[in-house]
Amino acid sequence: MDNPFGEVPVLPVVIPLALVVFLLMLWRLQIRRAFSWPRAAVAAALAVYGAGIVGNTIFPIFLNKPSSGEPWTPALALVPFADYEIADALTNVLVFVPLGILVALLLASPTWPRVVGISAGVSLTVELSQLAAQRFFAGGHVADINDFLSNITGGALGYGILLLLVRMPRLGRFIDRFRWAPATVHDSGDLLPNRRETGRSVRNRPVSPEL
Repeated sequence: MDNPFGEVPVLPVVIPLALVVFLLMLWRLQIRRAFSWPRAAVAAALAVYGAGIVGNTIFPIFLNKPSSGEPWTPALALVPFADYEIADALTNVLVFVPLGILVALLLASPTWPRVVGISAGVSLTVELSQLAAQRFFAGGHVADINDFLSNITGGALGYGILLLLVRMPRLGRFIDRFRWAPATVHDSGDLLPNRRETGRSVRNRPVSPEL
């Protein structure tokens, strides 16, 4: 099939990207002597999730974009809640719920500011990447402040869901297997490292990574 605009296929880009991220995270677990299959599952989930975000927010990319001869005008939506549909808001919230959960599982001491800050950083990176794709590759996504706010809400919601789940004793113990550093719930509502776990001798237990 002819491809006059040189559109870059998505899968040959995002699949190697996911594989590289996954292998780097496994390598980190190995050098910290903290490998376990549940933690590897978290690494795999983050790699697939990241590839999905890239594939759905940055692409399409065109190497031979048509020239209109007009100066480039960025497609920006900087007015909050203006012409923003509820369906779009819910979609952008839900898309970042997994990120809030995964970030909390990876961090040694996840807190609300950390999880929300990372969610905001990831969302801002996505919006700026969409602007770059517009400028250089005729990308069709609009950089939208509403998407940014919805993404932050989704990240916070994901962390809140995880905090509720870990308060259930049996479920909390199960979730702790997936954490890259064992933790307990602090009175403030944040997840903090389990002192009994972190205080054990390294001769008896592999050192957990701190990200």
